[in-house]
Amino acid sequence: MTNLSLERWRLILGQTADPETAVPLKGDAAGMDRVLEALYDADRKGGLGRSSPNINRWLGDIRRFFPAPVVQLMQRDALDRLGLAQLLLEPELLASVEPDVHLVGALLSLQKALPAKTRDTARQVVRRVVDELERLLRLPLQAAVQQALHRSVRNRRPRPNEIDWPRTIYQNLKHYQPGLKAIIPERLAGYGRKGRAMRHIILLLDQSGSMAGSVVYTAVFGAVLASMRSVETQLVAFDTAVVDLSAHLHDPVDLLFGTQLGGGTDIHKALAYAQTLVQVPQDTILVLISDLYEGGNRDEMLKKAHALRQAGVTLVALLALSDEGAPGYDHDNAAALSALDIPAFACTPQVFPDLMAAAIARQDLREWAGRHEIALQVG
Repeated sequence: MTNLSLERWRLILGQTADPETAVPLKGDAAGMDRVLEALYDADRKGGLGRSSPNINRWLGDIRRFFPAPVVQLMQRDALDRLGLAQLLLEPELLASVEPDVHLVGALLSLQKALPAKTRDTARQVVRRVVDELERLLRLPLQAAVQQALHRSVRNRRPRPNEIDWPRTIYQNLKHYQPGLKAIIPERLAGYGRKGRAMRHIILLLDQSGSMAGSVVYTAVFGAVLASMRSVETQLVAFDTAVVDLSAHLHDPVDLLFGTQLGGGTDIHKALAYAQTLVQVPQDTILVLISDLYEGGNRDEMLKKAHALRQAGVTLVALLALSDEGAPGYDHDNAAALSALDIPAFACTPQVFPDLMAAAIARQDLREWAGRHEIALQVG
């Protein structure tokens, strides 16, 4: 085995695997070992200590020795393993952290504990993450939604500039008049009128603590959808209470700080509120983003979901909207919703635009999930 391989195994296994220092580490390898020991052998080493200088030095070291994705992972582990909420409560330290979706979730869960001196820094960190996500996700979502609307929404009495000529000709071929060498259209096919909302999208967001990543992505997608005049978008967050955050969709950062991660879950109450928002069921898409752990009345929740579905609302349950796949979820409730023809599955942010396009086009979402190799959760 080469010296490089030995060094790598030594870094992986830690100092306890080499008590006699048979594999000496020097330079960057020694520095990497030091920061890894501080985090992953904290019981023996005493962790990072409680002082800001120690934590700040450690943050600087991991950024020096590891690439950004690894830095984000180690920061997350430091928060989980060492309880370093202190990272988020001091603006100098928070400014040194590599921002990502998980950090935003931690900030949101601690927002009531953030001292005044840290709040501005926290908002700046959240803004950086949100702006980057919006930059990556805006165009794919807008393109998918507009294309789906263009194809599926038709106007039966179009004005001249709204006529879909290829579709009109195709539908009226049987009315061709040989003597006139012309088609006499019996019915015109048209596109939906510009400036008119042609679909109503309701994002119903579970803000329990396990949904942190989904909360961040939903805020970004909600803001993008709200910027499109062709759809009407509302975002409603819930735990045991229901809060309509639609007024904040112009700024996803304000929206995120309007959520409160943690607490219980009352899906029935959230669905009951969403039902009051529905005006044209056939044009309404209701996306329930939840792990389905119902803390309220389960039977009434299922009745409410069934009533919405029977009325013609396109209803889908997303167990997560994140890059991490399906989380822990209530298998019985997922199976019960599936039996009501309400699909339940996890969805990545990259696939969400196509999901919205499929819902707008009124495609079978079970078949859509199958085409994307997404496992339907049915218990």
